[in-house]
Amino acid sequence: MEPLDRPLADVARWLQERGGEAERDLAELVEINSFTDHKVGGDAVGARLDALFDLPGIARQHVQSTRYADHRVYRTAPPGKRGAPIALIGHHDTVFPPGKFEGYRVDGARRRGPGVLDMKGGLVVVAYALRALEAVVGLHNVAPICVASVGDEEVGSPEGQGVLRNAVTGAASALVFEAGRSADAIVTRRKGTGGLTIRVTGRAAHAGADHKSGVNALWALAKFVDGAQKQTDYARGVTVNVGRIEGGIGKNTVPGDALALVDIRFCSATDGLALVAALTTLARTVEDELPGATITLEGGILRFPMEKTEASAALFDRYVVAAGAAGLGTGESGLVGGGSDACTTAALGIASIDGLGPRGRGFHTEDEQIEVASLLPKAEALARFLLAETNR
Repeated sequence: MEPLDRPLADVARWLQERGGEAERDLAELVEINSFTDHKVGGDAVGARLDALFDLPGIARQHVQSTRYADHRVYRTAPPGKRGAPIALIGHHDTVFPPGKFEGYRVDGARRRGPGVLDMKGGLVVVAYALRALEAVVGLHNVAPICVASVGDEEVGSPEGQGVLRNAVTGAASALVFEAGRSADAIVTRRKGTGGLTIRVTGRAAHAGADHKSGVNALWALAKFVDGAQKQTDYARGVTVNVGRIEGGIGKNTVPGDALALVDIRFCSATDGLALVAALTTLARTVEDELPGATITLEGGILRFPMEKTEASAALFDRYVVAAGAAGLGTGESGLVGGGSDACTTAALGIASIDGLGPRGRGFHTEDEQIEVASLLPKAEALARFLLAETNR
């Protein structure tokens, strides 16, 4: 036998014997509502994560939050195995508020519930991979690992991005356990995202008695919206979406203020920065066209894109060897339009891949589900990858 053959076989066997145990842990996580703004529930899930990652040699860190669930960081520091850690990234918040979509349900080969796919299932994958390695070889014999789970990913990780920067900067690689795709396709590219609030101030006036004294904020906003939407360039993967407009109090009053909410998406950091600059220039142009109007842009880029690099392509190649050996698909996903914490790790210059959670569909819907048979093979793939990286 080759040096890794026996431990790999033992890891696979250990996991195969714990399907029921892993599912019970997943059910417990899903049964607790951890909507992003439901801190009590999110912290209860965090306490369950503490138990799942309560293994010899793992140090625990809580990063406290006053608004969201406390963020969790778990580290190994195996003696004699120094160097950059491998980062395993997740989040324990979900999108549905209490009472909207609740509970864990068995449906044949599928398991349904809020977070079962996005991404409590992914957290169970990580926990069971590490538990299997501890049982078979001991985590002290595995390369250094940093597990980070944030409590605010579903709203763009406003705190979580800083938690990740502090926890994983300098990591050798980052594996993100967001929802697994059809045929286990691995995510190597995600668009960057941004959000802007456009506030327009004009001059209110009576539409009949003193129309000429008014400066119509809605007119200024309409000019801005038209120009902003024209920044969309599908060939480059750049989109601008004005999703909401507010302003005015009635047809007989020149509106003195107006507001718009804008979503931006882009495939490269260069395009994202250029897009924000173009929207800023557009605001100044509209102000020149309508003297007396003032346009203020708030916000900007929320997440830079996860761009495929030579290093992340090499990481993908190494991971799919482990995935194939665990009986999983080895394909690559197309470009994903939504952001994730993989965007944060990629922006730090860390080779990153994503979508490594259990296979499923329906995230962010009441049809959220996983194929339960993919849960432990995903854990096996991670364990195989970590052993291979240790011996690389």
